[in-house]
Amino acid sequence: MVKETEKDIDFALMRAIQKGDMVAFNEMVDRYKDRLMNVIGRMLSSPEEAEDVIQETFIRVYQHRQSFNFQHCLSTWIYTIALNLARNELRKRKKFKFFEISDMKGHESELAVEMKIPNRLPQVLDKAIKELPEKYRTAFMLRDIQELPYEEVSKVLSIPLGTVKSRVNRARMMLRNKLKPRLEGYNALSKSALLPVSIL
Repeated sequence: MVKETEKDIDFALMRAIQKGDMVAFNEMVDRYKDRLMNVIGRMLSSPEEAEDVIQETFIRVYQHRQSFNFQHCLSTWIYTIALNLARNELRKRKKFKFFEISDMKGHESELAVEMKIPNRLPQVLDKAIKELPEKYRTAFMLRDIQELPYEEVSKVLSIPLGTVKSRVNRARMMLRNKLKPRLEGYNALSKSALLPVSIL
């Protein structure tokens, strides 16, 4: 028996949602609300603002359910709606507060290279990411934080695949350059590696 893929599950839910099935809609919300919070919550200045944007995203998904094109990924469509709403919010407020990190919640291994993270590393990382230009922040966040495929990031941001790769690599380089002096000061990481291969 062939195992259902994420795309299969999404499409089955969307077909049910198009028929007005609210149980399927609630299941879709449960599937995506935390993923969206991981992205939108780090773009906006407060969890409340992020929750408002995410709620509006799901409202629009339901309102426009009949227009969904099954040739595309549901996740791409949802992220695109959410990011557009978040950008609108940012334009209204003329500010961009990014990556509120109080703790890494079990993701320490993503930042450390076979050793302990210094207590202040989350704050150092927070500051470094805040200083990235927005276009690099967004590409980096979707690819390396949310772990979307490059192709999906390209669709979400409506930019060519090569541009996505270029922006992600540029963001990684800028983060590496910003973090290296601070991390060396803590003697936190080995000379051979600054950040794990997954985000270099």
